[in-house]
Amino acid sequence: MVQAEKILKGIRVTEKAANLQVSNKYTFEVAEDASAIAIGKAVEKLFKVKVVQVNVMNVKGKVKVSRMNRAHPGVKGKMKKAIVTLKQGDAIQIA
Repeated sequence: MVQAEKILKGIRVTEKAANLQVSNKYTFEVAEDASAIAIGKAVEKLFKVKVVQVNVMNVKGKVKVSRMNRAHPGVKGKMKKAIVTLKQGDAIQIA
């Protein structure tokens, strides 16, 4: 199994993610090749909580074109994120 630290890149702290925390859901940026099962196990291992559900989505990046190199446009902001639902009563402390 891949290490939990390599699966979870970081927690997403946005306004939408903060609103989800009220319903016991936390948003993480994860590795591109991580599966939902591996993400759930990584969260349980790192934060000592019980995971009920994991939703995974690929976020498309924005195509950026440089003036100097128009033939090879790049992609910016591409990532894979997961919304993890925890068991009622469990919580993750975000410092």
